[in-house]
Amino acid sequence: MLVVDDDRRIRELLKRYLADNGFRVTTAENAAEARTRLAGLSFDLLVLDVMMPGESGLDLTRDLRRTSTVPILMLTARGEAGDRIDGLERGADDYLAKPFEPRELILRIRTILRRAQAPGTVKHDEISLGPCRFNVTRGELWNGDTQIRLTTREIQLMRIFSANPRTPLSRLDLCDNEAAERSIDVQINRLRRKLESDPRNPVYLQTVRGEGYALMPD
Repeated sequence: MLVVDDDRRIRELLKRYLADNGFRVTTAENAAEARTRLAGLSFDLLVLDVMMPGESGLDLTRDLRRTSTVPILMLTARGEAGDRIDGLERGADDYLAKPFEPRELILRIRTILRRAQAPGTVKHDEISLGPCRFNVTRGELWNGDTQIRLTTREIQLMRIFSANPRTPLSRLDLCDNEAAERSIDVQINRLRRKLESDPRNPVYLQTVRGEGYALMPD
């Protein structure tokens, strides 16, 4: 994985702790160096600081999401809900506010990796959603001949929905922990913007009052 943080002390502490827990770690001190690392290597996950001089972690995340679905865990010293939602809307898979308990970092990383690597059992390989179609195996969403890029988290949600078509799923059904549960609404809104012609009046990813959300394929 790639750890990006402008604070050398934190960067080295994270590298040592993650290595002690069995992860292979590369580091970068800013967004520019991270881009260089990403151009030459493939990573399973990015641990990315939000506040960095020059290009921020938020801006880097938004730019990466145009071409990559690599999982991103953001570290932020700002714990306000607005800042966390901003990071999730730009494509982060999870966030962790500083200071944090190192064991929680490991748990969050393992949860993200488990979701990314285990698509689960699905009933259909391809789901039709009006002009869109979602290939469950490849984790690809297409609108006609145009591929719509999905984040790793969005792919995970689509696979869960695809395995349970027309079945209301609660926020808890869609995540593994309370912190992630609070971000589900943000993730759903992002998906609707990609699936629906009118996200405010969804046809395919519907809200089921008192129960959660349901995917309604053709």
